[in-house]
Amino acid sequence: MRLRYSPTSPFARKVRTAAGHLGLPLDLELADTGNESDTLMRQNPLGKLPVLLDGDRAPLFDSPVILAWLDHKAGGGKILPTETDARFEAMRLEALADGIMDATLLVVYEQRFRPESVRFDGWTDRQKLKVSRALAALNADVAALGSAVTTGTIALACALEYADLRLGRGWREGNDALVEWLAAFHAACPSFATTAPPAA
Repeated sequence: MRLRYSPTSPFARKVRTAAGHLGLPLDLELADTGNESDTLMRQNPLGKLPVLLDGDRAPLFDSPVILAWLDHKAGGGKILPTETDARFEAMRLEALADGIMDATLLVVYEQRFRPESVRFDGWTDRQKLKVSRALAALNADVAALGSAVTTGTIALACALEYADLRLGRGWREGNDALVEWLAAFHAACPSFATTAPPAA
C-alpha cells in the first residue's frame, strides 16, 4: 500500500499511526497539494491528503475511509469496533477530532495564504473557539474516551498534537485530564510517537 502524504498533515498522521498499530506496512510518498500538476489531483480531485493507493483499487480518501479500510485489511474490529455502540462512539469521536483538526488548519491557511492586509481576526478567533470548546467538552468527560486504540482515539491524539504544532501548547492549561489521557495514549499506541511531525 502506498500513502500520498505530507509529514505535517494530521490526517495523514492518523493513517500512519493506524497502519503502524495494525502492523500494516505503508510506502510513503510525498504529495504537493499546491501543485496542480501533481498526480495527487488525479488520485483525489479535491487535491486533499491523505490518499491511499492499494493495488488496482480506486484511490481511497479521506482519512476516516482509509482507517476503515486498514481495519478491514487487518481482519476487522481492530481499531473500528464491531459492537454497535462502541463503533458509533469511535466514529463520533473521530468526527469531533477531525473537526478540531479542520478548524486548526483553517487558522493556518488564513495566516499562510491570505495577505496580512485582508486577514480577518474574527474568522481565526471563531476557529480557535471551536477548538477550545471541543477540548473543554472532551476534558470534562475524559473517562468516556477509554483506553482502547480506536479510529476515534487515534484521531484525537493526532488532533491534540496538531494543536501543539500550530496553535501552541496553551490548550493544555485547564485541560489536565486530557493531557493525562494523551500521555496514556502514547503508552498504549507506540506507533503514534514514530509519526510525529517535524518541529514547526
